[in-house]
Amino acid sequence: MWNQFFLLEEYTGSDYQYVGKLHSDQDKGDGSLKYILSGDGAGDLFIINENTGDIQATKRLDREEKPVYILRAQAINRKTGKPVEPESEFIIKIHDINDNEPMFTKDVYNASVPEMSDVGTFVVQVTATDADDPTYGNSAKVVYSILQGQPYFSVESETGIIKTALLNMDRENREQYQVVIQAKDMGGQMGGLSGTTTVNITLTDVNDNPPRFPQSTYQFKTPESALPDSPIGKIKANDADVGENAKIEYSITEGDGSDMFGIITDKDTQEGIITVKKALDFEKKRLYTLKVEATNTHVEPRFLYLGPFKDSATVRILVEDVDEPPVFSRPAYIIEVKEDAQINSVIGTVSAQDPDGAKNPVKYSVDRHTDMDRVFNINSGNGSIFTSKPLDRETVLWHNITIIAAEINNPKQSSRVPVFIKVLDVNDNAPEFAMFYETFVCENAKAEQLIQTLSAVDKDDSFGGHQFSFSLASEAASSSNFTLQDNRDNTAGIFTRKNRYSRHEMSMYLLPVVISDNDYPIQSSTETVTIRVCACDHRGKMLSCNAEALIHPTGLSTGALIAILLCIIILLDLYLSSNTSFPFYRF
Repeated sequence: MWNQFFLLEEYTGSDYQYVGKLHSDQDKGDGSLKYILSGDGAGDLFIINENTGDIQATKRLDREEKPVYILRAQAINRKTGKPVEPESEFIIKIHDINDNEPMFTKDVYNASVPEMSDVGTFVVQVTATDADDPTYGNSAKVVYSILQGQPYFSVESETGIIKTALLNMDRENREQYQVVIQAKDMGGQMGGLSGTTTVNITLTDVNDNPPRFPQSTYQFKTPESALPDSPIGKIKANDADVGENAKIEYSITEGDGSDMFGIITDKDTQEGIITVKKALDFEKKRLYTLKVEATNTHVEPRFLYLGPFKDSATVRILVEDVDEPPVFSRPAYIIEVKEDAQINSVIGTVSAQDPDGAKNPVKYSVDRHTDMDRVFNINSGNGSIFTSKPLDRETVLWHNITIIAAEINNPKQSSRVPVFIKVLDVNDNAPEFAMFYETFVCENAKAEQLIQTLSAVDKDDSFGGHQFSFSLASEAASSSNFTLQDNRDNTAGIFTRKNRYSRHEMSMYLLPVVISDNDYPIQSSTETVTIRVCACDHRGKMLSCNAEALIHPTGLSTGALIAILLCIIILLDLYLSSNTSFPFYRF
């Protein structure tokens, strides 16, 4: 039964520590046997008396370094050196003593817990370990206790869980806590070893504070010339919370200036910036009063019992007078004038006044950059606009000019207004052909044959639509070789009056046509239609309108015919200019 021995660790005696004794049944006590030791630490840590089999430890042993040593023992005959029985194995087990204090896994722990947490809220768990044997006695049984940090926090003795121990801890009063936790072995009994760790605990913010204005009333000044969206002042409510919980939204809840002013929130500085929404007028209202409210954007319902998370303040805004330019009675003027208006006739009036209390007199002028032709002028005293040149609707329908009103005592104070002048139509243009008409009639034409349809245009405007009438001029009405028929739809047709025409007798006819409109006063014009006599095939397709082509149908080239034709035209022109009776033409 010698296969297991026990030995206390950390032996401090001056002699070798006795372990145990080996003995063989073959040992007669006559010194014929010799005991040999091998295995873990044999000959170094452990030695054996070869005669008696007594085993001793030569050094102090540490169970935490090696708890068990396995060795082998054998008895041999001294003379022969042969074993007298098989080798046998045995164990030396190191018994633990409480020589290790508990060690925390961290020297310093960092943890956080929301402020205003309920008592018993989990914060963090700390852990300590003991290197002693947990299966032997209480050397490794650790118990936790709090040395520093009461009454704010507590620790569970067996688990090391730290919890809140005080109700309504407020971050705004104190944010950082340092807690010292002790771990003691031997189940916390007297004589046990201990270790400590530090836990830094931070209270994190919750929204338990409403915003508060540092003062109940604010006052700002702004000139009446302040433009819309321009800032006039800043206010700020303070919030003891931080981060998301301190974000504020500002609004105007009531007041006689709620429609004239607005407020925006600067997300970076958490300030409320008061801005102008509409144009101000010192002469109409000089003082506005607003009620401004600051509200937390992030509210926790469990803290609503503390009251509304908002605050309000009164803002008074004084409007200061500035020297303003004249103001026209309208933002723009539209004037209508007939195109036959006489020069220097008044066509309309603009009006502007100084809005300031001084009511400085105003003078008017035309911005010549908008009326470079100087078509219009204005009476500098009363703002009457009159014409300086004739108007023509057909040339310019609209005249867009700008009128300037300036204070006489301070011309730098000026304003402008657009004036749109529409020129109204009068019937001052006669109708005319829609195009230049040059037609032809076949030599083999039949009587009452349509050879051309005429249409007309009129530069004048007609609200009900133009109505044109067509007729032959009086000198051609009875003697013409052609007739004209008014179709009553602003078109007319030219018809032949006889059968057959001869190029040799007359190669060209000039037909005067009178066109009249139906407006007041009636305007009419005489237009001429050129009709050439041409040779045609049996289907009425034109072949040639040149009389000489029949005399020399094949003897001349095209270029020669063109040259001859030009000569004829030149001679004809000379002849006509020297003979006023025109015997060559007839209607």
